Amino acid sequence: MVGIEHIGICSFDTEKLKNWYMEMFGWKQVYDNGKGTYFLKADDGGMIEFVSTQEDGGKLGKPASGIRHIAISVDDLDGMTDKLMGAGVEVVVEKSVSAKGIGTFWFRDPDGNILHLIDRPEDQKL
Repeated sequence: MVGIEHIGICSFDTEKLKNWYMEMFGWKQVYDNGKGTYFLKADDGGMIEFVSTQEDGGKLGKPASGIRHIAISVDDLDGMTDKLMGAGVEVVVEKSVSAKGIGTFWFRDPDGNILHLIDRPEDQKL
């Protein structure tokens, strides 16, 4: 096994959502099937797939069972948090830095999916 290639997100408006991810994170579109499915690639090679849906999956809280968030590694937590706050994201957990220097910020994308910024110092990288 090599690893995780991509994570899929279903959306009523995949074009709008993938455009938001491109604007916020600078990721590049690498696939468009012409039917509402897109792939974006992050600088580290990880990808997110956006798939059209007509079924509402609901909005669950952070501790609910199943996949609850996507963690996005950043090297400028303050700058990225400011950018997201300026874009009006819904905050789930305010920005904080642990005693070990690990910075985090939890928020929702425009579709309500929970995302988590994480900034690990070199000595805390997994």
